Order: sequence, then structure tokens, then C-alpha cells
Amino acid sequence: MKALTASFTLLLITSAVASGTQTEERLTAVIPVPVDYGYLLSKPEGYDDDKTKKWPLLVFLHGAGERGDNLDALKRHGPPKLIEEGKKFPAIVVSPQCPSGQVWNPHGIKGLVDQVASTHRIDPTRIYLTGLSMGGFGTWETATQYPDTFAAIIPICGGGGIRILALERVKHLPQWIFHGAKDNVVPAKFSQDMFNALQKLGAPVQLEIYPNADHDSWTATYSNEAVWDWLFSQQKK
Repeated sequence: MKALTASFTLLLITSAVASGTQTEERLTAVIPVPVDYGYLLSKPEGYDDDKTKKWPLLVFLHGAGERGDNLDALKRHGPPKLIEEGKKFPAIVVSPQCPSGQVWNPHGIKGLVDQVASTHRIDPTRIYLTGLSMGGFGTWETATQYPDTFAAIIPICGGGGIRILALERVKHLPQWIFHGAKDNVVPAKFSQDMFNALQKLGAPVQLEIYPNADHDSWTATYSNEAVWDWLFSQQKK
């Protein structure tokens, strides 16, 4: 439990991306396992018009192939790619980058959420988490470590590992799980097992397995407006 209550020491450095749609920032967090996450941050249209309005926060966790120190790599998939293509999210979107050779640290993700919430107008009842592959694992890991932080999560082609034993902590959390039936990198059984366990707990969970998709089950998911409509309709009570 000490790890969950550890204090965070944070340092932010901000600079603008050439496109102007996403800014590059950096989080240094001194936690049980220190992290140093560069990340992209995008503000919604109208953010600067009303200085009192609070906005949802969407956190996106990439897969293993985008690890490193080149933030442009994050624009290959998911929300950062959609933003570069012109999509307007009704939320602040933060996309951290995991360093090479590492996996997602849930305490670092929570530190990032706290930092963004302290420097931007965030609605604390509408914080969302999604990720693909390694980021799908990271989504569940972070949610089970911090079950009261998020309003909903979307794990894509991930799994829970030993976190399946901790699902009691997120049985209140709306979850929509996606996977490709022909995935030969992360077996679809991983998502199926999580779904089955959550169903037994009475969780508000949905599972969609694309019958013809392989590991890339995220392109269809993130391009589906119904997914975003569902996500942004969720709110913590």
C-alpha cells in the first residue's frame, strides 16, 4: 500500500509541435519506480474561450512499437493519429510515451493525470483511459491500481495477467473491451478471460471481438464514432 500513497515530484517542460494541434510536454515523476514520460497534449476547440468550463480528460497508452524518445511515433495509431488527421475531440487528450525497454507504470500514469489536472481545467468526474496492446495491459493495470480515478476505460487487444485477481476493485467501472479473433500477438482469450471475470462480478462491461481482425483491432475501434459517444457519455457518480 505504500506504493499507492507515495508522493510525486514533478517537472514539466513544454514546447509546441510544428503542427500546432498537439504540444510536446514532459513529466518526470519520482515514484517507487521512477518514470520520465514525454507526451503529446491536445486541447479541445473552445478551451480558451470560457475560462471557467471544465473539460473531460482522455489518456491514451500506446503499444510496444511506439516506445522510445520520438514523440512523432505516437502519431502512428490511436487518438494522436486521429488528431493529426483533423479529428476534434471534445476533451483534453494526453498521450504519454513509454521509454524503450520499459512497460507502463501505473503510478507514473496517475502522476501524469494529477499533473495535467493541476495545470488544466479538468472535470474530475470525466477522466478516461484507453490503450492498445501493451497499452491495453497498462489500461487495466492502472485502473486496478487507481480504481476511483477513471469514469470508464477502453482496453484494446490487452489482458490482465495477475490483475484478473484484482478486478473486484473495478467492478463499478464501465469498460468496453476490444480484440481481434485472429490476433497472434496477444491471444483474444486474454480479453475473453477478463470479460468473463468482470461479468461474474456484475461489472458494466462489454466485449467486442472482431472475427476477421488480427492484432490491429484498434483502427476499427478508434474510427468508430459510437465508441467515442459511449466513452464521453460516461461520468463518475
